[in-house]
Amino acid sequence: MKVRTKLISVLALLFAVMIVLEIVIETRVLMPSFAELERDDARTSLKRVDSALNMALDSLELSAADWGNWADVYHFVQSSDSTFLKDNVTPSALKQLQISSLMIIDLRGNVVASESYDLDSGRPLTLDLAASGALPKNFPWLGNLAAGTPARGLIRTSHGIMMIASAPVLDGSGTGATRGMVIMGKLLTGRQLRLIGAQTQVGFALQPLGAFSGTEDQLIETDDMTQVYRRYADVYGKPLVSLRVEVPRRITERGSSAVAYASACLIVAGVAALLLLVLVVNRVILRPLARVTQHAVALGQGADLTARLNLPGGDELAVLAREFDGMVERVADSRRQLVDQSFQSGFAELAKGVLHNLGNAMTPLGVRLAKLGERLRDAPIEDVELAVTELEREERDSPRYSDLQEFLRLGCRQLGTSLKDSQADVMVIQRQAVIVQTSLTDLMRSTRNDAVVESVRLPDLVSQTLEIVPDSCRQRLTVETDESLRKVGVVHVGRTVLRLVLQNLIINAADSVRDAGREKGVFRVAAEIVQHSGFEHLHLRCEDDGVGIAESNLQRVFDQGFSTKPRDTNYGIGLHWCANAVAGLGGRIWAASEGPGRGASMHLMLPLNIRSPQIAT
Repeated sequence: MKVRTKLISVLALLFAVMIVLEIVIETRVLMPSFAELERDDARTSLKRVDSALNMALDSLELSAADWGNWADVYHFVQSSDSTFLKDNVTPSALKQLQISSLMIIDLRGNVVASESYDLDSGRPLTLDLAASGALPKNFPWLGNLAAGTPARGLIRTSHGIMMIASAPVLDGSGTGATRGMVIMGKLLTGRQLRLIGAQTQVGFALQPLGAFSGTEDQLIETDDMTQVYRRYADVYGKPLVSLRVEVPRRITERGSSAVAYASACLIVAGVAALLLLVLVVNRVILRPLARVTQHAVALGQGADLTARLNLPGGDELAVLAREFDGMVERVADSRRQLVDQSFQSGFAELAKGVLHNLGNAMTPLGVRLAKLGERLRDAPIEDVELAVTELEREERDSPRYSDLQEFLRLGCRQLGTSLKDSQADVMVIQRQAVIVQTSLTDLMRSTRNDAVVESVRLPDLVSQTLEIVPDSCRQRLTVETDESLRKVGVVHVGRTVLRLVLQNLIINAADSVRDAGREKGVFRVAAEIVQHSGFEHLHLRCEDDGVGIAESNLQRVFDQGFSTKPRDTNYGIGLHWCANAVAGLGGRIWAASEGPGRGASMHLMLPLNIRSPQIAT
């Protein structure tokens, strides 16, 4: 698995874990906290309604105490004056007190005065509490009546649940013995409950005990509502009614919306952060690392040691890339030196073997030639020629004529013997010449071996070539490299052979400038990639401003032994070797010139896919 895939997988896993943690926190912490807030709000609302009911009872108890400590009530209980009832116990008085019922009880528990009205409709009410004219025998407040203490509570009547409060009847100064009890009641009608709801801003309802029968507050949650129940007992201490407070679950709803919005924002921010992190990591780390990896793989699979990473920056990857480039540069230098040394060593070994064979062949050939020379020198050729001349002048009858004929016969026999021996020597010389020719053919055949193909940049190749050019030639020439060499880029050629070819061309150009009578000349190199015979070829053009080449010699300059230079300084093998070397690389070389004194150009066409070489003769 690639590093990019691993890193993205780790980041995606981390992102997924963050989402899971967020969901866990939402479900286990945030949402329960919102639900608990709603429960607290519901309990608080129940307390507010309960407090409002208690305040209503307090108000009712205060009104009862006010009436109980009224001197007119005190005297009424004693005298039963109907005028008091007519003037004070009226519907308007009850409406002003905001009560539904008013009863005055004497010390015996009898109802001495009673009035009940519906505050909403104003109609008289008949309450079962005062229907018998006396308090029930089991009424719990009879003890308060005797003790003169106040009381309050709830009681069920024939018209519904009523809040009631009692206060002792006193003399108006709050002292003295009690004369009875004032009981005031207020029905908990729908209107009264709505007033309490408006006051507390809480939705509640009183309902039968069937909905709630517990002894403690009970909380019930539905999808859209939180309900809290509380039980209330009557004045007898028996369960009377349950109070239900309902609080809409807006906190959870809004909390859920807020959490969803926060989660969406967090996810969007997380995705954006993840993408940004991936982009940054990809740009800063993964992409340079991929370049280094691809470069290392390319170097491992191929032989192109000219490519460089050249990563900018000062981070660890950039330092690693620079060190890697330096290492590749050192390896490339070592490889070039090894190839050059191998080439030179092989060439020297080959030359050594060929020279050894030529020496072995030339030694007997020299002996034979020496003997042949001696034999030819010792042959009486001049004596025979002189005898023939004398014989032509001499008379046939003279004795000297016979002597000359005998001399000629003996001389011709000696010449015949010398010719026969010389013929044998020539045959031996011919056989030795065949051996020499075979050695030379083997040398030529060795040039057909495939050259070591290397990846090279042409500007670097020119620089490497100048390193092996003699100083005298470099001082005479200004070597210019055209921009086209850089544009061609990396090419795969036989670098060592091509460098030697360029070396020969530069040396020849320097000699040409010298022969033109100038101290300084220019040697310019240009290149291009061309299509030829369905293959890509490298076309190198090497121009100089030297003495030039005559048109009649353009085809002959590559022939073996041909040279326009003096015999004592040149043997006509430089360009011939170049032609053979270029042919060995599967290419060809040709010359061009506008004539003597106008410089010359050498053109090399080398296939970038090496084909079968050809040898120039």
